[in-house]
Amino acid sequence: MNFYRPSGKREPNLAASIGVFDSGVGGLSVWQEIARQFPHEHTLYVADQAHMPYGSRSLAEVQTFSEGITRFLLHHGAKIVVIACNTASAAALLHLREIFPEVPFVGMEPAVKPAVERTRTGRVGVLATQATFQGQLFAKLTDAYGHNARLLPQIGWGLAQAVEAGQLDSPATLALLRQHLSPLREAGIDQLVLGCTHYPFLRPAIEQILGPDVAIIDPAPAVARQTGRVLAQRRLQNGREGAARHLFFTSSPVKPFETMVGRLLPAQTPHIQIRPARWQPGLAGDELVAMEF
Repeated sequence: MNFYRPSGKREPNLAASIGVFDSGVGGLSVWQEIARQFPHEHTLYVADQAHMPYGSRSLAEVQTFSEGITRFLLHHGAKIVVIACNTASAAALLHLREIFPEVPFVGMEPAVKPAVERTRTGRVGVLATQATFQGQLFAKLTDAYGHNARLLPQIGWGLAQAVEAGQLDSPATLALLRQHLSPLREAGIDQLVLGCTHYPFLRPAIEQILGPDVAIIDPAPAVARQTGRVLAQRRLQNGREGAARHLFFTSSPVKPFETMVGRLLPAQTPHIQIRPARWQPGLAGDELVAMEF
């Protein structure tokens, strides 16, 4: 099934898939919400673990990876692309919309607006990657809402890697979280925005450190709702009932990814097929291609 045609002509296929990508397993926090809200929609998920973490890479690198993954998703039948990665959204969302003007994209941005609306202390913590803070999206959020509350950005060095390694509550991860969160707690925040899709998997540990007086804001449910709105606006909803197909790809070895998928997703998660993919040189730069087992 090929939904995207290089000529730019698109023929809507209502049963095509929702494409989702991230640098690794973090985007599963968004994927599971999409699958929950839209149980009849087929999905494709790409974890670019070969290049993980995106947060420490240049914006140009992340744009290149995001473009290659988008082409891969469109080739495999995506009707919409959800960038389930704050870093990739900050670095590449506008870039992708220019290259693929007829493709609907849904990106991530730190949920600053609801945090500012709910704060009582006037201090809002934002935990994200360095690249997210350097992107245009966060600058716009600061301009729009920074005058209504004090935004306190904190780079989550090493947290995405801890999630990828399955170290969700290890002593080393807890120590890292305390290092990052202590300045925010001491500054008096009462809202913490999770600005990386890996971080919701650390939520129990974060809540343990910050205590009940700090609200944790995970944007995944809102991103899923926005995906549904875009599908409705484009009249791309899959109106057929029945079991949805969920096909995952990783650009690193399958077995570790499979193990983490099983650990991070709830037991009642629909059946998922996991396949390998790899980057290889192509005419338009490196291309992501599916591999046979």
